[in-house]
Amino acid sequence: MTQESIAIPTDRGDVAARFTPAADETNSRAMLLVGGADGGFDGPAEALYPTLADDFAALGIGTLRVDFRLHRFPNDVEEGVHDLLAGLAWLGARGAARVVIVGHSFGGAVVIEGGVRASEATGIVAGVVTLATQTAGAQRVALLSPRPILLIHGRADDRLSPICSQMLYDAAGVPRELVIIDGATHSLRQAREEVRQRVRAFACTALGVAS
Repeated sequence: MTQESIAIPTDRGDVAARFTPAADETNSRAMLLVGGADGGFDGPAEALYPTLADDFAALGIGTLRVDFRLHRFPNDVEEGVHDLLAGLAWLGARGAARVVIVGHSFGGAVVIEGGVRASEATGIVAGVVTLATQTAGAQRVALLSPRPILLIHGRADDRLSPICSQMLYDAAGVPRELVIIDGATHSLRQAREEVRQRVRAFACTALGVAS
C-alpha cells in the first residue's frame, strides 16, 4: 500500500510519522501505532506494524505509525505521550473521530496514559492495545474505562514479565481482555500471526468495522 512520510510540528520539535491511507479517504476511523523505547516504525514481531497498516487500509482504516522523538533507555513516558497526542491531533485534523492506539513495551505505557488524556480531552480514542507492556507510567489504566483495552504478552518474555500485563489487567476497568501467549518472548515474533489477528479483530470491533 502507499505510505506517506510526514513530520508533525510540535513545540518540542517535529514528530516523524508514516501514514498509510485507507482507500476511502472520507473514513473517520483510524489506527495509531507506536513502538518501544527505541522508537521506529516497524513495531515488534518482525515488522508487524507495516503489515497491520496494509491490513487496515484494505478494511477502509487509515494507519499512522509514530516514531518517538527520543530514542533512549529508559525512555520518558511523558515525552512519548506528547508524541502520541501530536499524532492523534494530526489524525483528528484529517477527520478521524475514532482511533485505536497500539503500543509495544515502553509504548504500552504511552498508549495507556495517552489514551486516558485523549479520552478526557476529545474522546477520540476508541480502544487501546498493549503488546508486552511495561507498568511504569501506566498506573491510570482504570481511567480508560469504558473504552476497551486488550493486553497481549508472551509467557516467555524475560525482559518484561507477563506479570506486568496481568497487573494492569487486574487494575483496568471493563471492558478488558488479557492474552498470554505460550512460547512468545518480548518481541512476540513466535506468535506474529496470532498477534496480528487479535489486534485486527479487536480494532475492528472497537471501530465498528466488519473484519
